[in-house]
Amino acid sequence: MESRMEGDVFSGYGERYQMDGKVLQNFQKRFVQVQYILEQNRLLINEINQNHESKQADHLGRNVRLIRELNNNIRTVASLYGDLSHSFARSVDASSEGESTGTLKSDGKANNQKIFRSGN
Repeated sequence: MESRMEGDVFSGYGERYQMDGKVLQNFQKRFVQVQYILEQNRLLINEINQNHESKQADHLGRNVRLIRELNNNIRTVASLYGDLSHSFARSVDASSEGESTGTLKSDGKANNQKIFRSGN
């Protein structure tokens, strides 16, 4: 997917949504966080597997802590994706409201520009 700048219009499922830069920055920030955590999880899983294969008591005991950390990371990723979903739904709702009553600026105030669609 190509990079978009503030004010760009996205097309999706036949409808257009204008998303402001803050929403896009939030998405990018969350995705960077998710990628970092997923990389950490990959490293944790590798270490857990090595510890398991060694069958040494202290390594197996360490796996308990590593698995807890892995589970916490998974909860964090789920939360970040939940935040992304919520933010996207709010921005789509705001965009839809803006199309029916005028466009919304990033400060939430209506621009009161009339939107013309083909076929109307």
